[in-house]
Amino acid sequence: MATTVPDGCRNGLKSKYYRLCDKAEAWGIVLETVATAGVVTSVAFMLALPILVCKVQDSNRRKMLPTQFLFLLGVLGIFGLTFAFIIGLDGSTGPTRFFLFGILFSICFSCLLAHAVSLTQLVRGRKPLSLLVILGLAVGFSLVQDVIAIEYIVLTMNRTNVNVFSELSAPRRNEDFVLLLIYVLFLMALTFLMSSFTFCGSFTGWKRHGAHIYLTMLLSIAIWVAWITLLMLPDFDRRWDDTILSSALAANGWVFLLAYVSPEFWLLTKQRNP
Repeated sequence: MATTVPDGCRNGLKSKYYRLCDKAEAWGIVLETVATAGVVTSVAFMLALPILVCKVQDSNRRKMLPTQFLFLLGVLGIFGLTFAFIIGLDGSTGPTRFFLFGILFSICFSCLLAHAVSLTQLVRGRKPLSLLVILGLAVGFSLVQDVIAIEYIVLTMNRTNVNVFSELSAPRRNEDFVLLLIYVLFLMALTFLMSSFTFCGSFTGWKRHGAHIYLTMLLSIAIWVAWITLLMLPDFDRRWDDTILSSALAANGWVFLLAYVSPEFWLLTKQRNP
């Protein structure tokens, strides 16, 4: 029996892509637009960052630029991953979702954590961390989730079965998804705690940077609590799982851009006020 093509989609389009164009399920089109705008904005910031390097007068701020570029790569990936949750779950989107969700967020939170650690030194007037140490901390913290994700994917797929994720029951799939993110939750808690320490010191000029991280983490935690709660509710309509996760990705991506990246760029070329 032939599948009815939704209004807004062309004939011959695979059914897994219907959410990208189905006018009856407008949430897919809305999130697609929001994610695309996020991709464009992230790329714009990434292109602007090398241009602003020569205008950064404070060496301590200049040391953060490579880590902030890595952060933007993670944000770009988060917006891109949103499409994997709008498109239907199958043998290609399943492994992509489980593998990249935690990795991309671990990159972003690790970069924020490295920045917060550096700020705890600066607000107290201590010797700042070097560029390589800050970048090394960010990469090192994020690599842990890479190992966890690779091990989970290999064991779950049993090397060949790429359809295992779509074959799992929705409750079991959601439980596995959340359990796979335990390390990311730890990173979030640690980053939030470390960002609160940036308010303790006599060099108030650096506290504004700490406030950006603190606000970003506060909003991110709120988003994560919301989507995990909805995903784990036993009586919730499981047809909305993809909507919940894609909305969480898009929302958190914009939190990263508006609460952290934008104000950091605004302060980038300004003289430090100790």
